[in-house]
Amino acid sequence: MRKKILNIILNKYFLTTVAFLVWLFFFDSNNAVLRLKLKNQLNELRREKQFYLDEIQKDSILTEKLLNDTAELERFAREKYLMKKDNEDVFLVIDTTPDLHQ
Repeated sequence: MRKKILNIILNKYFLTTVAFLVWLFFFDSNNAVLRLKLKNQLNELRREKQFYLDEIQKDSILTEKLLNDTAELERFAREKYLMKKDNEDVFLVIDTTPDLHQ
């Protein structure tokens, strides 16, 4: 039994196949380690792409609202840029309580 296994392992075709697989997985320019890194990088870039597409969608909707609705434009300016009308006081209320849902 041991001799049979030794004959299989020392077979020139088996050794050639093992050497070829080792070369492909570790030494080739498209080795397995590099392919895994590139696959992870590609997945990360796809997630970023989807994030930016979603952001573009939200910003497009907001732009459309701001161009067509003056009340929405005023609300946006007051909230985002703290703009106010003449003879008007603005008080900022900042919530300092910790959010329990996070």
